[in-house]
Amino acid sequence: MANFKGHALPGSFFLIVGLWWSVKYPLMYFHQKGKSSRRTHYHQCLEIIEAAIRTLFSVIGILAEQFVPDGPHLHLYHENEWCKLMNWQHSTMYLFFAVSGIVDMLTCLVSHVPLGLDRLVMAVAVFTEGFLFYYHVHNRPPLDQHIHSLLLCAVFGGAFSIFVEVVLRDNIVLQLFRTSLVILQGTWFWQIGFVLFPPFGGPEWDQKDDANLMFVTMCFCWHYLAALCIVAISYSLVFCHLTRLKRHGGEIIGIRKLKSDHTYQTALLSGSDEE
Repeated sequence: MANFKGHALPGSFFLIVGLWWSVKYPLMYFHQKGKSSRRTHYHQCLEIIEAAIRTLFSVIGILAEQFVPDGPHLHLYHENEWCKLMNWQHSTMYLFFAVSGIVDMLTCLVSHVPLGLDRLVMAVAVFTEGFLFYYHVHNRPPLDQHIHSLLLCAVFGGAFSIFVEVVLRDNIVLQLFRTSLVILQGTWFWQIGFVLFPPFGGPEWDQKDDANLMFVTMCFCWHYLAALCIVAISYSLVFCHLTRLKRHGGEIIGIRKLKSDHTYQTALLSGSDEE
């Protein structure tokens, strides 16, 4: 959808997934630290639920692109001309992410699925997103082309990171790097919507002004810095929360131990008095 909602929708999806990953991966890292790297049943259930939600997001995106009032309604070619190819490109992007979600679920449910296939398919989905966007903005004004080309930095960076995760699975650094790029995609989709389609009736941006191109480039760096800060804050909060729980649990265990020792000593003294 070539409007504000068409950019806010995928932006919201990427933001939700990115924010969830910023909490999920630190939790899994601290849980597995110093223990067996084998995932528990609860981790697998969590992965299945997440994959199902991501698949649902993709299906919602496809339906939104196809069945908006001015959408193609599943018509690709009608009356000797192509129908709403921009919507079809967006639908194709969502389709690959839906396949990625399904493969993620199969990886958790079926033991015969090769380990790493889920990351490979996810990397292909992200690469396809970038490939589609690369040919998405030809013959458009300079600002439109530039603001979409900046998005490709996050997309192809994420695709490369996920490809590496096929081999280096459960690497916390790669996971957090991927998370930061997903958050960046989410915020930048919203930024594209505000720049190209001002939602509150504000003045339109001059599409040919070089100063706007410079500002948008600088703004993209600010967005990524904000994404890194979000990941760092989430990591720190998870660490502090788990440390507090561990300390609290240790105190409880210590109290119970003292009580048991005290009970044992009392029993010994009572026995000695009886003698």
